[in-house]
Amino acid sequence: MPLLPFRPVPEPILSVEDLSISFPGSRSDPTPEHPAVTEISFSIAEGETLGLVGESGSGKSATSLAILRLLSPSVRVTGSLRFAGTELLTLTEAAMRRHRGREIAMIFQEPMTALNPSMAIGEQIAEAVRVHNPNLSRTLVRARVVESMLQVGLPDVERRIRDYPHQFSGGQRQRILIAMALVNRPRLLIADEPTTALDVTVQAQILHLLRALQIEYRLSMLFISHDLAVVSQIASRVAVMQRGRIVEQAAAPVIFKSPQHEYTRRLLSAAPTMKTDRTRHLADE
Repeated sequence: MPLLPFRPVPEPILSVEDLSISFPGSRSDPTPEHPAVTEISFSIAEGETLGLVGESGSGKSATSLAILRLLSPSVRVTGSLRFAGTELLTLTEAAMRRHRGREIAMIFQEPMTALNPSMAIGEQIAEAVRVHNPNLSRTLVRARVVESMLQVGLPDVERRIRDYPHQFSGGQRQRILIAMALVNRPRLLIADEPTTALDVTVQAQILHLLRALQIEYRLSMLFISHDLAVVSQIASRVAVMQRGRIVEQAAAPVIFKSPQHEYTRRLLSAAPTMKTDRTRHLADE
């Protein structure tokens, strides 16, 4: 029987290995360091969405900020963060800036703190374009801004491009952040709790938009949330974090149908369903 031709497994777009993050103690604190993340490992393939799930304080956001090298220099980060074969932790800051916002983009959790209240939203999106494309003409920059706003479904773009963040609804502000993140066509998108502050209807619209954009651009995505119900709608694989460690990691259907770790089972049981006894206290779960 002839041997099948060798086909190398493609390298993940992002590979995190033994990542640890420790924050320094204060002057009045005898503890020199406080570990936030301890030796976690995961990878994301091209076009894949990994859901990173856990309660507040489990280390999810610290992980995302470490990938983008946005943590303070006083924070100790060890391990390996490889993006498309490049080790991010050893890059100079100038080299990292070429990746940040262009190859790797992020949607932050709260639009009103992520957006500049004193700048028109068109100018804020344009700034993201100019940082990585300084030679583009004003006409081409504006064209990119308009295109990105249209792609995320913002209404009446030609008029509203001059409006300020407070003139938009919460869902529209989240769409503006998505437009800013995707205007440079990144390969990896980090979405940190992008639907937390939204009502259920708008939340569903944002999830649908992210799925559509991911398919259109073959985006890889790290989707961070404390809400397993939300993650179930968008992630192909799920990693569950507890107290700075990944306690379980598997394909999404496996996690939701047969979770192995007790913490994962508790997270799933805490999610309300149509059969949940509404007279029962959450503490009883």
